[in-house]
Amino acid sequence: MKRIYYLIVICLLTACHRKATWEHPPVEVEVLNHMTPVKDQGHSQTCWAYAMLAAIETEHIGRGDSVNLSPAYVEYMLRQEPQAPESKRGMGITCINLIQKHGLCAYDAYRTYDSTIAPPRQVFMLGAVYTPHEFARSVCAPDEYIALTSNDDEPYNTEIDIDLPDNWQHCRFWNIPMDTLLAKTECAVRQHHGVCWESKGHAMAIVGLARDAQQNRYFILKNSWGDNDADHGLIYMTYQRFREETLAVEMTKEAYTTKPFVRF
Repeated sequence: MKRIYYLIVICLLTACHRKATWEHPPVEVEVLNHMTPVKDQGHSQTCWAYAMLAAIETEHIGRGDSVNLSPAYVEYMLRQEPQAPESKRGMGITCINLIQKHGLCAYDAYRTYDSTIAPPRQVFMLGAVYTPHEFARSVCAPDEYIALTSNDDEPYNTEIDIDLPDNWQHCRFWNIPMDTLLAKTECAVRQHHGVCWESKGHAMAIVGLARDAQQNRYFILKNSWGDNDADHGLIYMTYQRFREETLAVEMTKEAYTTKPFVRF
């Protein structure tokens, strides 16, 4: 199937909307990685920041280093970028770039979206004091993450630009076949790595794997619409939906180079 990146105006204007239909099947959970509590983005269009930070959090919890990070800090720093759209749209790699440039702080230290309240200048964590830049480097080292996509209109195993308004920084994505992208994503989750998943309309962190009675396979995603639904903020996405809707995936380079899981 050809995967063509095209502009759908309605989709672009309703990013992170809460009316999307997701599966809520009876499933058997195979893998459910550790995560911080589900957050609620409210009316913000920054699902990409919530998803990317959630992936970083899961990555660190898997290493035995628990962190809970502030999407509000990322949104505050987004306002410092002259090229940033008024919609506050972006991508997971946008979040990585912003925290490398502006730093980061813990969730409990800065939860507000009041633009008149500046974030803290020091970060206190486990008895240590960091600047926001030092803290950012401690949770996300420079060039630690790789941004992936699958577009069969472009050469595989090359870096390409995703030509959509969300990619206003014109970040480059490593282009690989969809079968490879799915296998790499499944492998990363099985190895307890954090993964950020993005479609044209929403972004979430992938935190687990499941299957139903008919052996259909699912990714379990951590959403950012609160935890008051039946699945307490978790979403189930079929592998087929992953193939059809995936725009981009971010994971650590360590996760990407892990040998894919082979199912016998």
